[in-house]
Amino acid sequence: MLKMLTRRAVLAGLATVAASPLARAAQTVTELKIESRNLEVLGKSAKVFGIKGPGDKQGLNILLDRRFKARVTNTLQDSTLLHWHGLTPPLAMDGVPMLSGPIMTSGETRDYDFANNEAGTHWMHSHVGLQEQQLLAAPLIIRESDTPLVDEQEHVVMLHDFTFRDPQEILAELQGGGGAHADHAMPAAKSEHDGHGAMAMGPAMLNDIVYDAMLANDRTLDDPEIVMAEKSGRLRLRIINACAASNHWIDLGQLQGELIAVDGKSVKSIKGNVFPLAVAQRADIRLQLPQGSGVWPILFRAEGSKLQCGIILKSGGGAISKLAREGEVAAALDLSMEMQLQSLASVPEIPVARTDMLMLTGGGADYGWGLNGKPSMHDVLYTLRSGERYEIMMHNMTSMAHPMHLHGHYFKVVDINGKRINGAIRDTVLVPVGATVTIQFDANNPGTWAFHCHHLYHMNAGMMGALAYADAA
Repeated sequence: MLKMLTRRAVLAGLATVAASPLARAAQTVTELKIESRNLEVLGKSAKVFGIKGPGDKQGLNILLDRRFKARVTNTLQDSTLLHWHGLTPPLAMDGVPMLSGPIMTSGETRDYDFANNEAGTHWMHSHVGLQEQQLLAAPLIIRESDTPLVDEQEHVVMLHDFTFRDPQEILAELQGGGGAHADHAMPAAKSEHDGHGAMAMGPAMLNDIVYDAMLANDRTLDDPEIVMAEKSGRLRLRIINACAASNHWIDLGQLQGELIAVDGKSVKSIKGNVFPLAVAQRADIRLQLPQGSGVWPILFRAEGSKLQCGIILKSGGGAISKLAREGEVAAALDLSMEMQLQSLASVPEIPVARTDMLMLTGGGADYGWGLNGKPSMHDVLYTLRSGERYEIMMHNMTSMAHPMHLHGHYFKVVDINGKRINGAIRDTVLVPVGATVTIQFDANNPGTWAFHCHHLYHMNAGMMGALAYADAA
């Protein structure tokens, strides 16, 4: 049975959590179990994966401490490996096979212990094959203090794109394709050289996988999660796009919200009721609910698709109307809001040692994707030296957008399509078709780090490289 939450109750509840083993998890060793579980989707049972934390809940919601400590047990029959997306551990604990340590075999238990100062909305997921498509992912929320900094309720929302099909079969079809990406979406236009070395690109393809449903906290809009809130209360949504291949629009409907953080890092707040959220990105949105009773759907609309999912906020009485799992086809995400984002953190001014160009390439009939004109996988793209600052200008030469993620580091978005900006600090940025996006980062975490498109099928078809420190041990 659902209960009404007052702000006083929320504060008291959080204080109780702060005194519990859950809140002290970062100071001790937190147990995590990678496991199989069953969901009911569209009236059918589906076997998926999950990451069970304290209290039998998916993932972690813990306090910031000087060290992050977790003991992970793989109860699957398959091998796997976890990546702590949003944290910056030493390379050996980053969770990428062939780059940062051996894979976890079935039944294996492994301890993770590393210095951490990354509070915020993060997540954890498999970096093995296509397991992420099978929902091997979970929230990783790290709070700054044991009492709320702001008098508000918090709620975490994790998005997934769901298919009943075997993702390996989907990838095989895409790679065998005949130019139309195995009929999963509209054909991509051919890319042809214009005789001067530049690429002439056709119309954009918004997605290339056909999904059965979109999920918000494992639920469709047939049976959405109902979040009870205080009348005229304040609510902070921590939204994680854990989809394998689907960018989303966050649609607040009648409510106005403030975007206050992206990828776990605070930004100068931006007000609105529609916000973009690319694959692997996170958004913290603060809402002020109206006075009196009410029901407010919060929808997440998949780019280039009619599919949508959502949650329902409710305060007081009021009937909850049935919401459709399909709406209007959602438009392509763009960088108009990215242009507006400004980090609240100050970054010291030091010279940029080098700017490198990275071409995002591929996407033909064979579904081969790559970086700088070839499938990359773990190939070293550029070498770095500790203590230096670098910029990478990414130019998307393909017919699809790519959410690009750098492991082991945060970066600042400093240029979009030739316009210099004082942008957000992120770990994942979307590079739309034909666009150029420049990121800036400091080489402060030695190793050989993955740098890849977070569209799971693009990554597994070759759009993944690495940045290597020349002076790493």
